[in-house]
Amino acid sequence: MTENEIKYDSSLDTRGLFCPEPLFEVRNLSETLEIGQCFKVLADDPAAEEDLKRWAKRTDTKLVEFLKDGDDLVFYFKKMK
Repeated sequence: MTENEIKYDSSLDTRGLFCPEPLFEVRNLSETLEIGQCFKVLADDPAAEEDLKRWAKRTDTKLVEFLKDGDDLVFYFKKMK
């Protein structure tokens, strides 16, 4: 699956924010979404990769795709519960 094929309902740009702000922003967005909705997150904090992957496991959120584009980290998540 390529980035252009991934459909998402919402997106969040956390570039320029550093730990723990991206995690807080993602958590807040996730709380507003319905089960089954997908969302895209952009980050440039190197710690965000580990933080957001760990958050997804802890919250039963599916990491649909993870891409690196230069300094940008691109996550696609699906809310599972």
